[in-house]
Amino acid sequence: MKKVSVIVPVYNVEQYIAKTIRSVLAQTYSAFELIIVDDESPDRSIEICKQFNDPRVRIIQQKNRGLAGARNTGIRHAQGDYIALLDSDDLWLPTKLEQHVKHLEQSPEVGISFSRSAFIDEADQPLGVYQMPKLKDISGSYLLCRNPIGNGSAPVIRREVLDAIAVSTNLYGTEETFYFDDQFRQSEDIECWIRVVLQTDWKIEGIPDALTLYRVNTESLSANVMKQLASWEQVVEKTRTYAPDVVAQWENTARAYQLRYLARRCVRMQDRTMAVKLFHRSLLTNWKIITEEPRRTMITGAAAYLLWALPKPLYHWSEHLALKVTGASQKRRIQSEQLSGASA
Repeated sequence: MKKVSVIVPVYNVEQYIAKTIRSVLAQTYSAFELIIVDDESPDRSIEICKQFNDPRVRIIQQKNRGLAGARNTGIRHAQGDYIALLDSDDLWLPTKLEQHVKHLEQSPEVGISFSRSAFIDEADQPLGVYQMPKLKDISGSYLLCRNPIGNGSAPVIRREVLDAIAVSTNLYGTEETFYFDDQFRQSEDIECWIRVVLQTDWKIEGIPDALTLYRVNTESLSANVMKQLASWEQVVEKTRTYAPDVVAQWENTARAYQLRYLARRCVRMQDRTMAVKLFHRSLLTNWKIITEEPRRTMITGAAAYLLWALPKPLYHWSEHLALKVTGASQKRRIQSEQLSGASA
């Protein structure tokens, strides 16, 4: 059996980390090591991690470098053929690793295998909706516009892929190897995936099952939408240095989609003013997103305007109804694709 290195960066997550670790130890695929990277966490997180008495668990401590820096440290220490990423407040279903290893072994051209994700709240309760990204034919231009992998707990990566994009440099006083860009504090995922697709021959491909439970946490890094927009602009500028033609062709469209995505995040955070503002900016940037993706664009706009116009109780009722309908439709689609995949 090929070995999987599971990398969990840890910083200030004492409320969640025990459940996250348990979800790894409960995997049906047992050939893994769990590398916990203590990114100088100020709370009891590492004390909790040390309570797990399992020979597959290792704890590595370092000065604070952020999420990208913690992942890089974990990758440098990893001994596995595959690298699986898991954020310290998310959870995996028990067959997560088993299904990804099977996918990678059956698809030698695929370098990154990812799954869909189901949303959960801060109390581990399912919200009934899913991340439903495109699963195949993922190009560099598509990645500029969207992040199909969706979150940092969805992918399992061949070690050869990371070696192919590795860069050696001196950022902290000694020469080290970097895979994710340590200078990014947000958007480090999508920056890495773009490099993989544009600089190597490896493919990124998803499987239909929702194997990651992605926690919606308003206090997380992704909650600050303006910082997220600035970091996305940083990704564009870096990509421009090695793929100027791709950026020149897709930058305007990609920015419109990014603004629409951030408007949707503001709707979830109940920030009515910013939701409407960002939605308007997305249309002014490139109105053609209305014709390219009419359903998603109109749903985002309608949600922003309703949040702005309706009294809170009425909006919450309409939102609950919309999420219930959407979640049911998404679940039927996942089940249908699972059945068609099983019969193929």
